[in-house]
Amino acid sequence: MTTNFQGIPATALAEEFGTPQYVYDADQLNEQYTGLRSRLDETVEILYSLKANPNLAICQSMTRLGAGAEVSSLAELVTAQRAGVPADRIFFLGPGKTRLELEACAKGEAGFLIAESFEELDEYDSLVASVRGSAQVLLRVNPQFSVKGAGLTMSGKARQFGIDEAALLASAPAAQRWPHLRVVGIQAYMGTRILREPVIVENTERILDLAERITERLACGLEIVDVGGGLGIAYFEGEDDLDVEVLTGQLNPVVTEFRARRPGVRVLMELGRYLTARAGTYVVRIRYVKESFGERFAIADGGTNHHMAAVGIGSYVKRNFPVTLLNRDAPDDEAPWNISGPLCTPNDLLVKKARLPQLRSGDLIGVTRSGAYGPSASPGLFLSHGFPAEVLVKDGKSQLIRRRDGLADIIGKQIPLEH
Repeated sequence: MTTNFQGIPATALAEEFGTPQYVYDADQLNEQYTGLRSRLDETVEILYSLKANPNLAICQSMTRLGAGAEVSSLAELVTAQRAGVPADRIFFLGPGKTRLELEACAKGEAGFLIAESFEELDEYDSLVASVRGSAQVLLRVNPQFSVKGAGLTMSGKARQFGIDEAALLASAPAAQRWPHLRVVGIQAYMGTRILREPVIVENTERILDLAERITERLACGLEIVDVGGGLGIAYFEGEDDLDVEVLTGQLNPVVTEFRARRPGVRVLMELGRYLTARAGTYVVRIRYVKESFGERFAIADGGTNHHMAAVGIGSYVKRNFPVTLLNRDAPDDEAPWNISGPLCTPNDLLVKKARLPQLRSGDLIGVTRSGAYGPSASPGLFLSHGFPAEVLVKDGKSQLIRRRDGLADIIGKQIPLEH
């Protein structure tokens, strides 16, 4: 039986749009967002982190559901604007912002700049003074404390992100140091892929406390606290998805208590992977099957050039994303299979020794939970294959939301020698 997306067979999508392709299910995007939004304290604002999946149609879907935007480049900023996100709900983050990016913030295209170093604050202060532009700033803080239970720790140790808590506590008042800026709060992002509810709650409590201490020391107003996010998605064996009822049951009282102390302060949560991962499937076609040293290999037309996260998301041990046969009934004769892509590197393994039915040329394989950090975190120009098509299935209909790279896209930007 062919796997389908809202009633559309995977085989039909492969025939219409070719392979490799990413397929996103709009119903799952909606379900993931509303499942949290309906349970989370209504005053907590959700920002969509475009880095997880910067496709315009995905961003539009999040915006229409009610999300703001957290962006980290000019292209992401323009995408958020095209998606209809108002400026006062766009927050510009990133440790290495360019002059053009700072100028865009100063012009008010993003309502808030999240500063990550003293030098960046100094430069932005000077820029705002020269153009008399927008001056609303959040400070990204690298706290003294660390998170336990994150797939990747982003703070609490030596990092390129943010300003160390100790350095801020030792700083002169904000208005004295940056007279043309209006520091309105802080942001802290402790880690990613957190799958334990108490860890998220503890992080939030500590970040809210940190915001009060930092802004008091800097003698600036506290109008916004961005508590990061890091809500995880289970990919691998032995992992479980977060229980949203349990999470919000513990988290909402923390927000209520904070608001009792600080009425009117905006509390933000950034979410990327959590909102989009479950909705995406990376679809490849098997071109050849072979055996090597007693192991079965299926060679597909796409691999880690489009889905680098499938290598294992920073793990030293290869762990497989969920994978399934899409185009026919799966018989019971499962065996270990390695599925590789077309790249000339042994690291190009989508899955390693995954138990699958007997595969054959022409089969369609789906790597599920692939809606985040797919093309955006992959070496799409490895061997000059380019990036795949992306398709959104909504209301039982399919729509191409990113065309596949062709030769003109890959070669057309290159400039030959003049002599």
